[in-house]
Amino acid sequence: METSSEMPADWQRALVVMAHPDDPEYGAAAAVAQWTTAGKSIGYVLATRGEAGIAGLDPQEAAVIRAEEQRRACGHVGVGDLEFLDYADGRIENIPDLRLDIARSIRRHRPDGIITLNFGQTWGPGSWNSPDHRNLGTAVMDAVADAANEWIFPELAAENLPPHAGVRWVGVCTMHPTHWLDVDEDSIERAVRSLSEHRRYLEALSPEPVEAQARRQIELTTGGPDTASRRVGFELYRF
Repeated sequence: METSSEMPADWQRALVVMAHPDDPEYGAAAAVAQWTTAGKSIGYVLATRGEAGIAGLDPQEAAVIRAEEQRRACGHVGVGDLEFLDYADGRIENIPDLRLDIARSIRRHRPDGIITLNFGQTWGPGSWNSPDHRNLGTAVMDAVADAANEWIFPELAAENLPPHAGVRWVGVCTMHPTHWLDVDEDSIERAVRSLSEHRRYLEALSPEPVEAQARRQIELTTGGPDTASRRVGFELYRF
């Protein structure tokens, strides 16, 4: 992998904001593990409980299973703060209510940076991205400004949540990163264990053993075992 720049290091708090359980593990888990080991504080905010994500399983049952899988996944990478916004899986729209809820979370956590998932139309040639990812990611970018503005959602002041203009960057897990974070073997192994916690979800995707699926995905996002240095890439936006 070629690197154009390293990810910022001069921060203490970050917020991962994504659409579904397993989204953080598919894109950023090794980076999160590396950061929390270094003493940084990271919280997760997920827009849905992923209730529509397991074929043949009733959404109400799936929501409980997937939320619990996500809680266990968080434990492997040092994340203790997990919040669900409870939007409908598969039907996320970039509407003011979603921006309000994300802005509320930003004001509550007061992060220096935010990590979100690819919100482009595709994952690459011939691979269409889901509407949840596209709409949630755009709402995240908009909500950074909303969280900093005292007039867009004045009701947040009534909740004792003053504006937060401290978000300095958003890192997006994409196929075309501009910045990189070096990760060590311990962070990679923790990321594999974290993604493996989404057992029911992964079992529904493929008959391949869960741990093998998880390891292949983490190798994909970190460059693979034959790479001289393992890295997680992000497209960085400055604010």
